[in-house]
Amino acid sequence: MGTTDTGTAAGTDTGTETGAETGAGRGGEHVEHVGRGGRVGRIVRSPLGWMLTGMAGVALVSALTATGPGPVPALGAAAAVLVYRLVTQRLAGRPTPEAARSGAGRAALLGGGIGLVFVLASALVITLCGGYSFSWAGGGVLSLVGSAVMVQIGASVTEELMFRALALQALERLWGSRAALVITSVFFGVAHLGTPGANPWSGVAIALEAGALLGAAFLWRRSIWFVAGLHFTWNTAEQLLGIPVSGHAPDGLFTVGVHGPALLNGGSFGLEASVVPVLAALALAARMLVLARREGGLVGRREGGLVGRREGGPVGRRRAGRRAGITGGQEK
Repeated sequence: MGTTDTGTAAGTDTGTETGAETGAGRGGEHVEHVGRGGRVGRIVRSPLGWMLTGMAGVALVSALTATGPGPVPALGAAAAVLVYRLVTQRLAGRPTPEAARSGAGRAALLGGGIGLVFVLASALVITLCGGYSFSWAGGGVLSLVGSAVMVQIGASVTEELMFRALALQALERLWGSRAALVITSVFFGVAHLGTPGANPWSGVAIALEAGALLGAAFLWRRSIWFVAGLHFTWNTAEQLLGIPVSGHAPDGLFTVGVHGPALLNGGSFGLEASVVPVLAALALAARMLVLARREGGLVGRREGGLVGRREGGPVGRRRAGRRAGITGGQEK
């Protein structure tokens, strides 16, 4: 009986070892393949990985729809939001309270109100200083307004998804909120250097003005609808006033006369290259950052690095979730 036990045990051990060796031999390639797949997966799921994947997807949607007729740009914006949600949930592995449907209208109206006041106040100051004069252009009001609304919905939503929802949040997970704000602001300015009438000053102005203000607005409210609303009314008001939008001069309700130095009126690039909105935007951005810090919405560099290595969002997600109507990490 003892001999039988020993033989059995020996046979079992030998069989086990042989099976293990055989299994290792047969599955060696599979294990190596899984390892490679795992490394690729980790790269794609890293902050830079999902940032670049998402930006490429949103940019592709924008390229296909931005100049389309009628409601096509707005439909493209809706498709871009779906791409963003898909990439963020599947690759970043987190919910998207910043793009939640609940509370979206209220957030967009609040941001839109700020953007409208910002542009109108800046244009008024420039006009009072002799930089602008306006005359009614005539033409079909409804068609002009409708076209401007559709085009600017597409532009504002896709740009905010790329630069704030994707780039700012990814970089924030690596280096914190402040570094992410600076980097995305510079990137936003550089991205506008290829537009008509652009020059080094207009790039700096866009970085200081639009990049800083829109980035600070996102860090404060943690809502893509808030910053998209701000961006939308900003661009739409400029277009309808007849002022070039980042160098582009589409038809508006008014014809604008430009007088005096370009530092005042922005020259051919438009209002955004004027020192007036730059100073106003920096003041607004500073106030928003103070509010974001007070409400716990800013992530430090060390904390950002920790966030980048774990699932979940930055500090302030629960606040964003409450504003966006999120309960228990699930989207309503």
